[in-house]
Amino acid sequence: MIGNSPTQKAGREAESEARAHLERHGLRLLAQNWSCRRGELDLVMLDGDTVVFVEVRSRRHDAWGGALESVDSRKRQRLTASAEHFLQQNARWSRHPCRFDIVAIDHRTPGSAGQLNWIPNAFDT
Repeated sequence: MIGNSPTQKAGREAESEARAHLERHGLRLLAQNWSCRRGELDLVMLDGDTVVFVEVRSRRHDAWGGALESVDSRKRQRLTASAEHFLQQNARWSRHPCRFDIVAIDHRTPGSAGQLNWIPNAFDT
């Protein structure tokens, strides 16, 4: 079920913005909001023959750090576990190279377009 809280709405908008940005750069969507017991993958995309697991982070203020800083080691571990499960469930992609990207969107001024920062191959597994 898709939630309607302001935070959930902002998250959906950030994912939509990230997806559009990545598609403009030639990536193709494989899955969105794919979930399993280990966690959720915001976007799973294909860049050439590479499967790209994309974590989308959005922040409206810096009180607890920016969007990029919010992807800590615990979050990376959950993303890795979720990606492994995705590849087990979708065997056709399991022999493809993979990488993890982060799309961080910081909205510092209310009502303004956010600053989108796409970091390909953001962390090693």
